[in-house]
Amino acid sequence: MTSITFNQIHRDGQIVKATKEYEHFHDSEFLSRYDSNLIAWKCMPSTALFKEIEVTLSNFHLLNNQKHLKFIFPPNEKLTNELHNYLLSKNYSIGFLELYSIQPKDFKASKNTQIEIQFVKEENIEDFLQLQYHEDLQFGESFATEKQVYLRKQYIKDNVYFIIAYDQMKPIGSVIIIQKDNTAEIDNLFVLDSHQRKGIGSSIQHFVMEHFHNKTITLVADGEDTPREMYQRQNYRLKGFQYEALKVQE
Repeated sequence: MTSITFNQIHRDGQIVKATKEYEHFHDSEFLSRYDSNLIAWKCMPSTALFKEIEVTLSNFHLLNNQKHLKFIFPPNEKLTNELHNYLLSKNYSIGFLELYSIQPKDFKASKNTQIEIQFVKEENIEDFLQLQYHEDLQFGESFATEKQVYLRKQYIKDNVYFIIAYDQMKPIGSVIIIQKDNTAEIDNLFVLDSHQRKGIGSSIQHFVMEHFHNKTITLVADGEDTPREMYQRQNYRLKGFQYEALKVQE
């Protein structure tokens, strides 16, 4: 069985520069998305090197009218005390992600049989897009609008699947699946606040397990958020962690 690592996780954006130390990702059509416009370190940088590349990224984003700086660090490595303190002194928020995987047969969770779950097709793509748009407005109208363009492009890719959940014909939740040779990655799983704690998220995952039963299922969760506890109860296995730093300049 292939080992699961962060290197197998899908990342949007084009690599506009790559060195032995880092890769610079940029998406000219989705400038407001932090995860598509960042520096991904291949090795843990010294504070001096970080400062140098920080200036480079800041200047690049300034030219593109982008107001954020984001860095992700090598998987399964903690920040040095010096770098950690520098990031805090410059008002970065520091967090970490956790990588989980599961074999579909091992998934344990209840299912809400009142919910209808299906793959998105041409006849209900607008349901999916409107659901996403209203959910994304919390991040700003610019982000929500840019993401609509992004989603339409994702939808036509052969390895990307949109899944939507309905309650009495009302769209209430969705997920995106990114399929690779041996894995199926769960991305952007969410349920409307009004329908939380009804087993809908678990039901969507059941649908994924049934339709991608021959794949290892992977997902990335915020290491400091409550959904990670749910994934652990559902029998997902922790495969790694990754630190990240973000600063948004008003």
